[in-house]
Amino acid sequence: MPTFINDFLTLFFPPSCQLCQSVLNQNESLICTHCLGHLPYTQWHKDAANPLHAVFWGKVPVQGATAMLYFHKDNKVQKLMHQFKYKGVKELGFFLGKHYGAQLKAFHPFKQVDYIIPIPLHPKKLKSRGYNQSECFANGLSKTMNIEVSTHHLYRKKASETQTRKTKIERWENVKAIFDVHHPDTLAGRHILLVDDVITTGSTMEACAHVLLEIPDIKISVAAIAAAHR
Repeated sequence: MPTFINDFLTLFFPPSCQLCQSVLNQNESLICTHCLGHLPYTQWHKDAANPLHAVFWGKVPVQGATAMLYFHKDNKVQKLMHQFKYKGVKELGFFLGKHYGAQLKAFHPFKQVDYIIPIPLHPKKLKSRGYNQSECFANGLSKTMNIEVSTHHLYRKKASETQTRKTKIERWENVKAIFDVHHPDTLAGRHILLVDDVITTGSTMEACAHVLLEIPDIKISVAAIAAAHR
């Protein structure tokens, strides 16, 4: 959109915060400074023994596991993720990824990552939604971490049902054996950061990790915008 048209529209329809709907200042984007400062941050990237890392103990070996925000029913993060995932505000993923990437790049093991790989959508779901929310987050991380995003290695070979309202066992049954890897040899010996928008039971991450761990000498860390409150 030409700048003068955008400026004209902004004059009459100023952008508002995705959380509190207050009008954003000129130096703010998507989320106002007050709301951004009062989100429920986990700080898990600073703690190798955090609760999310414990989710994968005894299941798949991960170098690091973290999420930017706590997620639970009816909190601010649920509203934010609803805007991002179902209301088409895909810029939120990139915005939050940039913020979190600026923190992750200073901490082990995330600063040793070679590729960022978003959890893929099935082509039918991607066409329906119009974007992969995990890829939006990955691109934001990439911007500040200066690490390449790969969307061509990991792919979803068959569609799965929505994970909403499924039990932990049902979630695992729903996603096991639905992912595969193109050109696995190019990932041998690499450290991969698998990223998703929200982690609840960790079953989707686990399913992806099992496939990737068949590659020799690969290392895996995981990250998400939010994780279920534990």
